[in-house]
Amino acid sequence: MKAINVLLVCAGGMSTSILMKKLQQYRDEQGVAGQIQAVGLSAYEDVYQDYDVILMGPQVAYRQGEVEAATGLPVAAIPPLDYAVGDSAHIFKLAENLV
Repeated sequence: MKAINVLLVCAGGMSTSILMKKLQQYRDEQGVAGQIQAVGLSAYEDVYQDYDVILMGPQVAYRQGEVEAATGLPVAAIPPLDYAVGDSAHIFKLAENLV
């Protein structure tokens, strides 16, 4: 895997913070470079410039088109099951496929 900077976006940034920790651990285990950050919908416009891809929590997936238009970055909603169980391998694959 090449280095990839992933921005996670959810309603308030809280639930995605838990997922962020799992993804960081997976990234470290796989030896992948890059950063992962979790923010709420109200904050993504302040930081998106530093990222390659935006992954959105299922609870805010309805705003995907808006985020894509505002940032010009590839954006995808994390599938609900992957989000719920924190399936880092699937989520990383989703990010990789977008870049």
